[in-house]
Amino acid sequence: MNGESQTKTPVTGAAASPPPSKAQVFLRRLASTVILWTVVLAALFSGNRLISDYVFLLIMVFLAASGLAEFYGLVEKRELVCFKVTGLLGGVLLMVGTFLNLTGYVGTQGSPARVNDFETSFLILFVLGLCARQFVSRSNTAGILAISTTLFGMMYVPWLLNFIQKINFFPGIENYGKFYVLYFVIVTKFSDTGAYAVGSLIGRHKMIPRISPGKTWEGFGGAVIVSTAASLVFVQFLGHKMPGMNLVHAIVLGVVLSMAAVLGDLIESLFKREAGVKDSGRLFPGIGGILDLLDSLLFNAPIMYLYLRHVLTRPTG
Repeated sequence: MNGESQTKTPVTGAAASPPPSKAQVFLRRLASTVILWTVVLAALFSGNRLISDYVFLLIMVFLAASGLAEFYGLVEKRELVCFKVTGLLGGVLLMVGTFLNLTGYVGTQGSPARVNDFETSFLILFVLGLCARQFVSRSNTAGILAISTTLFGMMYVPWLLNFIQKINFFPGIENYGKFYVLYFVIVTKFSDTGAYAVGSLIGRHKMIPRISPGKTWEGFGGAVIVSTAASLVFVQFLGHKMPGMNLVHAIVLGVVLSMAAVLGDLIESLFKREAGVKDSGRLFPGIGGILDLLDSLLFNAPIMYLYLRHVLTRPTG
């Protein structure tokens, strides 16, 4: 009897705290995103080249390495193999190498095509390096799988994130690239906000419930409308700082970036569901990891870069 009461006491006193609501998670994630990108953009707009270039680079490398580590963590939770250390080293070298090319330290400044050639060459060497890594592996017999997952992680996080650097240092627009970085981050995050707000209020029709039960078509419409409105407002007030930009482009980009943001979110949800986890990491308690904050931005960065290069400005190489 005595022992029975002793076993019951800790159970009663160890009541678990209720999990945060969807609104709390969203607000925490939004706050973390705002803080993170405020630091990034503050570095860009500091006016001091040492800060604007090198602090920006350090933040980009941190995001790429952390996001890539989380992706490889998802791979391992799925009980698949990857070359984690090799992938992380390659991701950091890719970010730094692109920075050195963009800033002219290796003599290719002013030509987007030559910077892209560097990335292509790097990825070719990276694949060869992965093959060599497999040659010396004594335990891993799934070489195709290890090389594929490691390479995909490189392409999914550092390579896509690298387009933010290419927007920031885009040649021929008089250091206005930072305004395009600010623009695409704001438009993307307003897409997330619109999707959540409208989906929570009137969302009834599920988009792809097997991947993300919370996503609705009504929320998707809200993402497009709110994101496009944010794009128009931004261009109305700061369009003069964005060469080639006008209200027509603002509408096109608002629609395209909002749709790509939803797609990026769904893709990360697919990876997390396959790995059997709710969040990509635990860097932010109650919110998730770096990938949870970057998912909607990863595919929007190359879209913004390609639109800037081929539509808003003349190709320079």
